[in-house]
Amino acid sequence: MKQFFFSFLALILYSVSVTAQKADLVVKNGDKGLYLEHKVAAKESFFSVGRLYNVHPKHIASYNKLDMAKGLLIDQKLSIPLTDTNFTQKGNSGTPVYYKASKNISLEDISRENNNVAVASLKGWNNFSADNAKKDTKLIIGFLLSKEMPSITIKPKASEPVVKKEEKPVVTEPKVEEKPVEKAEEKPVEKPEEKPVVKVEEKPVVKTEEKTVTGGQGFFKPHFDQQVRKSPVTKDETVTAGIFKTTSGWQDEKYYILIDAVSPGTIVRIVNPANSKIVYAKVLGEMSGIRQNEGYNIRISNAAATVLQITEQDKFIVKVNY
Repeated sequence: MKQFFFSFLALILYSVSVTAQKADLVVKNGDKGLYLEHKVAAKESFFSVGRLYNVHPKHIASYNKLDMAKGLLIDQKLSIPLTDTNFTQKGNSGTPVYYKASKNISLEDISRENNNVAVASLKGWNNFSADNAKKDTKLIIGFLLSKEMPSITIKPKASEPVVKKEEKPVVTEPKVEEKPVEKAEEKPVEKPEEKPVVKVEEKPVVKTEEKTVTGGQGFFKPHFDQQVRKSPVTKDETVTAGIFKTTSGWQDEKYYILIDAVSPGTIVRIVNPANSKIVYAKVLGEMSGIRQNEGYNIRISNAAATVLQITEQDKFIVKVNY
């Protein structure tokens, strides 16, 4: 009898867990950017939740200001950050992340609230033709990248076949035979001899591809301004920095930073004291626990270092505030 009871209880818990995972992922917007809300089920840990959303468990603990050693409680609510590593607003594949309209709202406003996602993408993903959404409308605004959640691919809508109208035959009246008109003999006009034009062959100009940045202060500057309005700057430090390589930032001006004791998603202002150049970078993670980071306080992306006009490849000094 006891064995039957425990088997029945396990079945109920499994059903609840599966039902929770099948619920739509609805995006939320906070001081640190876009995130999802997860309700902890039985036997879940930082590691299992991290695998589910493709986020490092340390980042989840830091983002929620929790101690990993204390574990999680059933029904505890966690904020799951949406970053470049687990969330995309390009393409058409992944686990859909939805935006639910709390009022009648334009697609332009929905775009601004959700990382300036393209309005054309909103219409394509949702098969939506209007420019405004009514209250309680749910629209896909991007895709979670996770191997633990069901993924879909949204195919573009097939164009409707063009129906050609049947053409009716044109009935023409019989032509009346016309007598030929005798034309006076025309003398041929002598044309001046044209000299051949000699074209000079142009050799193609081969441009060497150079890796450059646009030179602006960064995509995340408006996010920093919004962050400061909600939570004033409390840290202003001079630190020893290094560089890490990434493909981001060269065209989109998205700069990143690795720093300890700062929640992922926080925007940090970085200043080169040698020339007063400024960039704004988003925190990706921590420095601690990696032997190569000994002797450094932070590492910034190579695109950010280029904008700051930093030539040193080993160590250099910058100011940070956040």
